Amino acid sequence: MTAAPGSRKRQAELTEIALKAAARQVFARKGFVGAKISDITTEAGRASGSFYNHFASKEALLESLLTDWIAAAGDELTQHGDDHDLSDPEHLHWHVAAVWRTYREHGPEIRALREAAIVDPAFAARLSALRFAETHVLREHLQAMRHRGHVLPGSNDHVASAMLATLTEFCQNWILDQPDPAQPPLSDDEAIDTLTAFLLHGISGPA
Repeated sequence: MTAAPGSRKRQAELTEIALKAAARQVFARKGFVGAKISDITTEAGRASGSFYNHFASKEALLESLLTDWIAAAGDELTQHGDDHDLSDPEHLHWHVAAVWRTYREHGPEIRALREAAIVDPAFAARLSALRFAETHVLREHLQAMRHRGHVLPGSNDHVASAMLATLTEFCQNWILDQPDPAQPPLSDDEAIDTLTAFLLHGISGPA
């Protein structure tokens, strides 16, 4: 008996979801370069051949994961609105929390993208574009601060770059890498509060 078209479509959707979830698990364990398509299909409990019904390659699957991540981040930014005053502790806290959550929830994709960027020029360009997009948002908010009369410690470009470097390095050290076991554990709230206070006084404190 042949499955109904709707049933086949739903099964295909479930397989794609399973492959993406499995890829995140495999990337987290083995990294992007070390991961094999057979590792992903085994993790997903799917036949090896089913992979190519959804993705042309491991790189295409990673690109799909990145697209999902960026879409989710865009939805979150839209919900927060356009009026962001980074001198306001509440607004800055929201931005810091959004970055921290991204690393917490999308660590496998971020780790895989960074690893892929080392060996694949296309992913190197993708990573560069993502970083530019992140600093573009910060630069817009910093420019709005200037219009409100704030004196910043440098140009919008330089301050945005310093902020992003601080955020990403801190998140990488505490989420993607293994923290020093001699250090006390850091909760999400503690991390976000620490980053918020550090950046707030760095961009709006006395010269």
